Amino acid sequence: MGGSKHDVRRPTHAPAGSRLIFLAGACPLKDDGSTTAPGDYAAQAARCVETLRGALAASGAALTDVISTRVLVASTRQADLVTAWNVVEGAFGSHDVPSTLLGVTVLGYDDQLVEIEAIAAVQGDCR
Repeated sequence: MGGSKHDVRRPTHAPAGSRLIFLAGACPLKDDGSTTAPGDYAAQAARCVETLRGALAASGAALTDVISTRVLVASTRQADLVTAWNVVEGAFGSHDVPSTLLGVTVLGYDDQLVEIEAIAAVQGDCR
């Protein structure tokens, strides 16, 4: 966050000939459709990452193929945004992609606090 290498990101380009995968909103939903861990930013961020991994895998991709993310957090408190961000950043490890962290007023599901959008680029045949 402020004062770190994360203040300004370098641009990322998809490798030539890549297949782009647009993931519009990995949500913290359980298999039954209910929201995971109401009130818990970290747990919801972890479930979003799990959901994102599954969607990527279904498309023949992995977190290491992601070239951009947007993390949406329903809060006006920076501490809540940082809590969610730390989980997401930890999941990506050394794969440091350009990301936008946004505080929003509300998300689409009851009790939802976190959502992750991503773009991945995979070389190879289209599915």
